[in-house]
Amino acid sequence: MKLDVIRLDGGKAGEIDLDEALFGLEPRADILHRVVRWQRAKAQAGTHSTLGKSDVSYSTKKIYRQKGTGGARHGSRKAPIFRKGGVYKGPQPRSHAHDLTKKFRALGLRHALSAKAKAGELVVLESADIAEAKTGVLAKAAANLGWKRVLIIDADVNANFAMAARNIEGIDVLPGIGANVYDILKRDTLVLTKAGVAALEARLK
Repeated sequence: MKLDVIRLDGGKAGEIDLDEALFGLEPRADILHRVVRWQRAKAQAGTHSTLGKSDVSYSTKKIYRQKGTGGARHGSRKAPIFRKGGVYKGPQPRSHAHDLTKKFRALGLRHALSAKAKAGELVVLESADIAEAKTGVLAKAAANLGWKRVLIIDADVNANFAMAARNIEGIDVLPGIGANVYDILKRDTLVLTKAGVAALEARLK
C-alpha cells in the first residue's frame, strides 16, 4: 500500500510503499486483546500485601480456658475471626506476568500497525529532526498538523526532538525497538518516520 510522506511543516515529501504483511492485515481484536493483556499484566506491580496469623503483632497467650466457658475453643487472638487478627489467605507480593510467545507478540504488533493504517490514523513523516530543542517550535508544528494524542516512532530518536517533545502533553516519542501494541492503540494517531518504517520492517520480517 502507498502512503504520502509529509514534512513537519506540513508539505509533501513524496510517497512510501508500505509492506502489506505489516500494514495490510485485517485487524483481529482477539489478538490485540491478548497482547495488551500480556503487556499490562507484566507491568502490574503486584506489591499488595497483607499480614497473616503468624505476621500480626499480638499476644499469643491463650485468651481463656479450653473448657467450661460455654463458648468456642480459642487460643491466640491472632486468629482471623478476631479484630486485629491476621488475614486468611490474603494477597501477597507476586508477579502477575504470564507467558506469550515471541511470534504471537510480533503478530500482535503487525495487527496494531494494520489497525492504525485501516482507520486512517497512520502518518509517515520524512524525518523527526529539529535544529534546536525548542518546545514552542514543535508544539506549533503539531498544532498545524492537527496532532493531539500522537505516538511518534523513529529508528533512533533525535535528542533535540525528544527534548522538545517531552513537555508537550499528548506527544510521545519512542525508538523503533520500543514500539509496542498498547502504546500504539491508546493514541489517536501513529506517526512513523521513514527510518522508523524501515526499522519496524526489519524487526518484524
